[in-house]
Amino acid sequence: MDNSSGVGVLDKAVLVLNALESGPASLAQLVQTTGLARPTAHRLAVALEHHRLVHRDTQGRFILGPRLAELAAAAGEDRLLAVAQPILTQLRDLTGESAQLYRRQGDARVCVAAAERMSGLRDTVPVGTSLPMTAGSAAQILLAWEEPDRLHRGLRGAKFTATTLASVRRRGWAQSVAEREQGVASVSAPIRGTGARVIAAISVSGPIERLSRSPGRMHAPPILAAAEKISESMRRP
Repeated sequence: MDNSSGVGVLDKAVLVLNALESGPASLAQLVQTTGLARPTAHRLAVALEHHRLVHRDTQGRFILGPRLAELAAAAGEDRLLAVAQPILTQLRDLTGESAQLYRRQGDARVCVAAAERMSGLRDTVPVGTSLPMTAGSAAQILLAWEEPDRLHRGLRGAKFTATTLASVRRRGWAQSVAEREQGVASVSAPIRGTGARVIAAISVSGPIERLSRSPGRMHAPPILAAAEKISESMRRP
């Protein structure tokens, strides 16, 4: 198969990036792997370094740069939102409650997508809202599978305990009742990406009067099913 795009300099730059996929490379190794002339390989690697697509390690070897990780994260987020939105809408219609998608950003969780209940008492969380990681079922989900050190740091000042998070890991979902806000209950489940890493939490929330003081009994099955649907899509190449 011809890998040429017809834009010579771009094709050569991609050769350099592809060569670095397997690990750090000196200029001599780049020349050997790509088949490019030494001055060309050097010029391209330095130009890619300028745009942060290539970086140098402590030994001066070329490695893939941080800009690629940033672009990959943005692509993953776009894909997550595209996959999740129709499933959030289905979850809202099935449960009759508002549904949200949260991602962790530092010490906060951010609502990145939502499907709001059309009428009646609502627990509205606008897209873009930043909430603390110390309360709520989505916070429990985003913390429960963290590395032990990060998990214990996250429990400082939290309204839930390590025992709560152990239960979350065991059953695969979390619930909260008046934990983040008086009168509000919620249920959440993890969305997993490659390597089964938790990348987001999907939730339904609403008044305790409707969700009861055991909201998981009512809503855990549909939330788990929705989380698995999104996770399956995110794991596909």
